[in-house]
Amino acid sequence: MHLLHRSRLRLAVVISTLALGSAACAGTDEDAAPGADVGQQLSGPRLVLTTDEGLLVLDRDSLEPVATLPSEGFVRVNPAGDDRHVLVSTAEGFQLLDTGVEVEAHGDHSHYAVAGAPRLGKTFEAPEPGHVTVHDGTTLLFSDGAGTIQELATDDPTTVVDTVELPAPHHGVAVNLDGDLLHTEGTADARSTVVLRGADGTEKARTDDCTGVHGEATAADGVAVVGCEDGVVVVRDGEMTKIDSPDAYGRIGNQAGSSSSRVVLGDYKVDADAELERPERISLVDTESDEIRLVDLGTSYSFRSLGRGAAGEALVLGTDGALHVLDAESGDRLDTIDVLEPWREPLDWQKPRPTLHVSGDTAWVTDPSTSTLHEVDVASGAVVDSVTLPAVPNEIVSAG
Repeated sequence: MHLLHRSRLRLAVVISTLALGSAACAGTDEDAAPGADVGQQLSGPRLVLTTDEGLLVLDRDSLEPVATLPSEGFVRVNPAGDDRHVLVSTAEGFQLLDTGVEVEAHGDHSHYAVAGAPRLGKTFEAPEPGHVTVHDGTTLLFSDGAGTIQELATDDPTTVVDTVELPAPHHGVAVNLDGDLLHTEGTADARSTVVLRGADGTEKARTDDCTGVHGEATAADGVAVVGCEDGVVVVRDGEMTKIDSPDAYGRIGNQAGSSSSRVVLGDYKVDADAELERPERISLVDTESDEIRLVDLGTSYSFRSLGRGAAGEALVLGTDGALHVLDAESGDRLDTIDVLEPWREPLDWQKPRPTLHVSGDTAWVTDPSTSTLHEVDVASGAVVDSVTLPAVPNEIVSAG
């Protein structure tokens, strides 16, 4: 196991120095919002986690709690795409969470300033809120229950600028591709259609050959991949190409892309009748050669196990407790980083399980069994910090 735990004292000095630099550059506002539980006015990027008690906001550099916000029922967190907000999926729709940090870019670095306490704001009504995608300056909110796509500007995700109504509600997804709208179509009973429309609504491409369509990811050069139960659909230069799985049922339903790589990482399941399949192979979709490479990981994983490194590495959190780092093009193993004790994926998808979230060269891994959050430096292969959380973590996302 790679272990290189940082000193809390050293971190405190670094954070204090950054906070002073931020204040000198942009100023701060330390007025807390009513009802917010603010432990410290730390100034830096944020992590937001869902827990069994609500929403937990952490300072991303120190991993110190900044605020806890109560929530009702099962909620999820999604990136809004800017440096400040997170979108929370609730029973009513997508609720905007202001993490309370302002970011000012200065060339090769940024300054952070406290703009107030983290607070929950307006809700974009969306029955059965589904996928949120951020690409090419647009954040899209997909409502499975209404069959609508709400468009937000990524640099200001506080207002809906457009709404698209689809023929029927279904569990789908949409993504902006340089002004074109890529989206799924289907019903509550079946879905197999992927459509690409221009900015004026004109249909550019369509395929009905994507049974059980689910999920998407974008790769280098603005190429998108949509998952099917028998392969994927690659959308490139306004055209669609279906790539079949090597198995009659070869479901690729969860994907992770990188602008640094032409390859999209995906899961891979072959048992259509399984209550919960625990696959040990992952898929690597080459959007240039239109090929699917399958790699035997040697351990199972969950739908919250996939991520990408800063250089496009394929990252998979295995149930063996290790973070597996692969070359996305060849599938060769680059590193195996021991992070957790072995674990088993629960049958209920809403139940907490170890979750991977990646930003740049840093990966965060949650451990619900010990209420712990681990910080991993992917480049060095070291677990650089581990902290005990005040509640059991489930999902995690970053802002800043």
